Amino acid sequence: MTQQITNILLVGVGGQGILLASEILSEAAMLAGFDVKKSEIHGMSQRGGSVVSHVRYGQEVFSPIIPEGEGDILFGFELMETCRALPLIRSGGTVVANDLKISPPSVLMGQETYPAGLVERIRALFPDFLLVDGQKIAHDAGNVRAANTVLLGAVSRRLAIAEGFWMQALEKMVPPKALVVNKQAFLIGREL
Repeated sequence: MTQQITNILLVGVGGQGILLASEILSEAAMLAGFDVKKSEIHGMSQRGGSVVSHVRYGQEVFSPIIPEGEGDILFGFELMETCRALPLIRSGGTVVANDLKISPPSVLMGQETYPAGLVERIRALFPDFLLVDGQKIAHDAGNVRAANTVLLGAVSRRLAIAEGFWMQALEKMVPPKALVVNKQAFLIGREL
């Protein structure tokens, strides 16, 4: 009998709150009684470089790294980074992506152009695809910086972790001054 492990890949650009989102996700899974392993890869710069976080949970997990083609959920904070990570997701997997384009330095300097048609490419490969306007929803909730929590709420609906564990994880990981807006952003994301 093989053990069921849930593999979630979080990708984006430095400064988007990816690491906080992976901490909240890991904490919620641990509170729900799962064994959790997490790994992070930071880009060249603290803000603006690629950031990838692997989160795996189940009865017993031995490695923090998701094998190529075995990701269950791709949780993308930026469209180009989301597309870059698609090979890590299994056929029939889920993609939840922020509708956001952050131009890398090569695009800003005019050396390259930001690729067109990314949303269509994702949708063609992964029918279970949810595109979220995280910035707008977070702004409407009270703080545009809570976009990561909006996305986390959207992803949470696809995981076997009760809402109460998510709330406990938010209370533990989010600074008190930002907790109310982050809880609201998370709950709006859960309804998407």
